[in-house]
Amino acid sequence: MNTILIGIAGGTGSGKTTLTRQLKEHFGPRVTVIGHDSYYRAQPGTTYEYRVAQNYDHPDAFETDLLVQHLQELKAGRPVECPVYSFSDYDRTDETVTVSPSAVIIVEGVLIFQDPALRDMLDIRIFVETDADVRILRRALRDVEERGRTLESVVQQYLTTVKPMHEQFVEPTRKHADLVVLEGGHNRVALDMIVQRIENHLNQP
Repeated sequence: MNTILIGIAGGTGSGKTTLTRQLKEHFGPRVTVIGHDSYYRAQPGTTYEYRVAQNYDHPDAFETDLLVQHLQELKAGRPVECPVYSFSDYDRTDETVTVSPSAVIIVEGVLIFQDPALRDMLDIRIFVETDADVRILRRALRDVEERGRTLESVVQQYLTTVKPMHEQFVEPTRKHADLVVLEGGHNRVALDMIVQRIENHLNQP
C-alpha cells in the first residue's frame, strides 16, 4: 500500500480538529486519523491533584516515540492499538482503540511538527493559523462543555502553560509547514485544495 502521512498542526483552538473531521467525513474509511493527544503519557500511582498541576503543553508530556512507532507500523500495513486518554481524569486509561492502516493517514496535534523524528515522517505538513483571541475562546468553550473543566481552571492553564508553551514550542514550528491554512475547517478554498490532493493520491493506480 502506498501510504502518505498528512500532519495537521497549529495552536490550541485553531481549527485543526474541525479540518481533520471534515476530511474524515469526506473520505470515510479511506482515510485514517490518529491524534497526538491520545499519546499523553500515562501517570500511574499519581493523585488527581498532582496530575491537574502538570504542564500538558510541553513536548515531554507526550509519548511521541510510541506515536512514531505506531505510524511506522501503519505505513507497513499493520494495525496498531492506540491509547485512549481521559481529559477529565488527566490520565491515560487502560483501554486502547484499534487503528487500521489506509492509503492516507492524518496525524493531528499541537506539537507534531516539534519532534524531528515525527515531523520528518510526514509527507504533507499543514499548519492551521487562527487569531489568538479566537483560539482561547474556542478552547474555553470546548474545555468547559466537553471536558468538564471550570472556566477558572481553563484561564489559569492558558496563562501559565498554554500561552507560553505556544510561543516557545508551537508557533516556531510554523516554518516547517508546506501549507498554512487560515481559520482551519472554515477556509473552504484551502479545504478544497487538500481534498483534491488526497483524491489525487487515492486515485493513483
